[in-house]
Amino acid sequence: MLEIRGLDVAYGESQVLWDVSLEVPAGEVVCLMGRNGVGKTTLLKSIMGLLPIRSGRIAFDGADLAGRRPEERAAAGIGYVPQGREIFPSLTVRENLRIGLLGLRSGRRNGVAGSREDLDGVFELFPRLKSLLGRKGGVLSGGEQQQLAIARVLLARPKLLLLDEPTEGIQPSVILQIEEVIGRIKGRGLAVLLVEQYLEFAWRLAGSYAIMRKGTIVSRGATADLRHDMVREHLTV
Repeated sequence: MLEIRGLDVAYGESQVLWDVSLEVPAGEVVCLMGRNGVGKTTLLKSIMGLLPIRSGRIAFDGADLAGRRPEERAAAGIGYVPQGREIFPSLTVRENLRIGLLGLRSGRRNGVAGSREDLDGVFELFPRLKSLLGRKGGVLSGGEQQQLAIARVLLARPKLLLLDEPTEGIQPSVILQIEEVIGRIKGRGLAVLLVEQYLEFAWRLAGSYAIMRKGTIVSRGATADLRHDMVREHLTV
């Protein structure tokens, strides 16, 4: 589904990612771990086309993404929920979700056909949103905003979901709900690249992991084999 090979990324003259290689198969959750500032968000932004790459290759669904703009990558089936959610605070929940419907891939008659079916699908995953349709995004709790952000992206029916710290600042009950949702959509064949510091959450969801340090991947493998000494070395402050 997603294949990254030898990726180098820089901000101006300052290189941030060094020779990063990673795969995310369909129907799998891969957790990208590491301390703050090691390049995890930079990698997600590079996949989404929000940052230019210096060298290397990013392929999605067998096609090289070189030269494709972020909106083209979204149309191809890549969904991105950034850290901080980035919903539209002055728009209602209903209006935020309508923006998600606009992201439906081609062949959906301007995003109108099937919209009720799609909305019903996200309300099944996040029932709370149905009672909040008229409320402005900016007055929602952190957990409600995160549910809205994920639901909005899922309305575009992505094949690959990039999640950056989805549990940050979220109450435990909502974390469990988000965990259940990710487990369900993974079962439908969706690939998920998850950046997460909450290790118990990651261990329960992800079949494999990759640990970043100073802009490069220093360890990867099956999550079941992730040892506590590796966690202490690379993840604890």
